[in-house]
Amino acid sequence: MENIKLKRADLTLSPIIFGAWAIGGWMWGGADKKAAIKALQESVEMGITSIDTAAVYGFGSSEEIIGEALRNKRKEIQILTKFGLSWSGKKGHYFFSSQDSSGKNVDLYKYASKKRIINECEASLKRLKTDYIDLYQQHWPDPSTPVEETMEALNVLLAQGKIRAGGVSNYDPQLLDEACKYTNVVSDQVPYSMLKRDIEKDLVPYCKENMIDILAYSPLQRGILTGKFKPGHEFRKGDSRNTQPYYKKENIEKINSFLEKLKEIAITKNATLTQLVLKWTLCQPGISFVLAGTRDPMQLKENAGARFVEISEEDIQNVNNQLTELQLEL
Repeated sequence: MENIKLKRADLTLSPIIFGAWAIGGWMWGGADKKAAIKALQESVEMGITSIDTAAVYGFGSSEEIIGEALRNKRKEIQILTKFGLSWSGKKGHYFFSSQDSSGKNVDLYKYASKKRIINECEASLKRLKTDYIDLYQQHWPDPSTPVEETMEALNVLLAQGKIRAGGVSNYDPQLLDEACKYTNVVSDQVPYSMLKRDIEKDLVPYCKENMIDILAYSPLQRGILTGKFKPGHEFRKGDSRNTQPYYKKENIEKINSFLEKLKEIAITKNATLTQLVLKWTLCQPGISFVLAGTRDPMQLKENAGARFVEISEEDIQNVNNQLTELQLEL
């Protein structure tokens, strides 16, 4: 699959995007920096030229690793990062509490004031070792700041040439409609997977009508759709997946039974289960790009291979039929 141009921006991204949350270690039970750097450096050769991160991932460390690994490949890649989650101070709208890599408790706030965003962009540019960001996205809506003020900050950064395009994440159609009054919102990054398809009801139709690209994150539902997890799996300290409803014993058993049927389809395509899941997601109406979380070269190779899997409408309908029989306790 060739890279795809966004509908509302002069920006082209790879259909499979390198998801860089896990390389920061936070909420993933730590990370191997050397493996992450190697994966990032090999990503261009494997056709994954777009890298998505956020300032909050690893409290800056994900961006720093990307900057270290790819500063000599800047012209070959597209950097996507996100703003608007503060882990210092108590301004904004309280989100949740977590722990950093040292085990220290940290309170996170949704905070997207104009001044905050402009300062946060400068910090991200420094960590990423670049002078521009290809797609700058608001990480979560901030109830404490008017949408107009947040979007005005993007207009300032666009005028300054520090970002090439502005987008949002986790926005519903109503908020998108409001944001589009004040700036050119080119994309919305939202959770979407075989197990979580709620956006199909209203967000997908809205984005298709208004030519806004959807970037689907967590297409593997934080790993459960890889088929690698069994009931009773022990996660490393700091890995938040043990609190996710999909990882409850009864749900793991039902999901794995469903995945056994998908493996039969994957085998006929000479593909892995992960590759089939990623390609199915990419083929869904309204989905422009899919973020595949990547921690090491092995995961990179598997994710990149999803681009070459050929599935027909009949295959997609077969998967959908299997999904209708899957009843989870969430």
